[in-house]
Amino acid sequence: MNPVWHIYKRELGRYFHSPIAYIVVVLFLLITGGMFWASFFEGFPELSMRRFFGDAPLFLGFFAPAISMGLLAEEKRSGTLELLMTMPVSDLQIVIGKFAAAMTLLAVTLAFTTPYAFSIGTMGDLDWGPVIGGYAGLLLLGGSYVAIGMMASSWTREQIVAILIGFFLCFVLFILDRLFTNSTGLVAQTAEYLSSNYHFQNIARGVIRLSDVLYYVSVIGICLTVTRNALASRRW
Repeated sequence: MNPVWHIYKRELGRYFHSPIAYIVVVLFLLITGGMFWASFFEGFPELSMRRFFGDAPLFLGFFAPAISMGLLAEEKRSGTLELLMTMPVSDLQIVIGKFAAAMTLLAVTLAFTTPYAFSIGTMGDLDWGPVIGGYAGLLLLGGSYVAIGMMASSWTREQIVAILIGFFLCFVLFILDRLFTNSTGLVAQTAEYLSSNYHFQNIARGVIRLSDVLYYVSVIGICLTVTRNALASRRW
């Protein structure tokens, strides 16, 4: 059996047998859904998912580190990581398998929010371009946050420490462009480009630009590389 597939199934099984995963998923759905429908029925309902895509990125900064905090930290704490690394599997295969499992849980969670769009679509003429772009953006944004959380998990054996580091890094990237709103020139441009929310808002408008996709792919690639190197250092 392919080692990546084996690790993927192992981690996915852990998720669906863990009460923490269910708690985190339910909380994410309740909070984002509650805020969306509460705002939707305030005054004249707007046939748009704009409010959901405005709130979801911030909550993903909590959700993604929560589902990735134990990917490596718990393995180190329990001693199973050393056992896993003695098997015929490379560090890269471990990282990819675990990342893919976390992304599957993220995708399933986001899929549970699609009834919001279909419900609104039955009320009138919903513009599906921004909806599709918004979900594509959430997957890319969530993938970068999962990779950040996984990187944090590779630095410690305590899940609480991992989620705090992961959330801090995700939150900084989320608000980075807003921290330099009064700046101009190169500083403002750099902060804007490094901001995860800036690129998400571009995609959520229904316009998927290569530069925005490359940003998220780069963040994911860098974080997974750092995670792999953290694993590799334990073999010495």
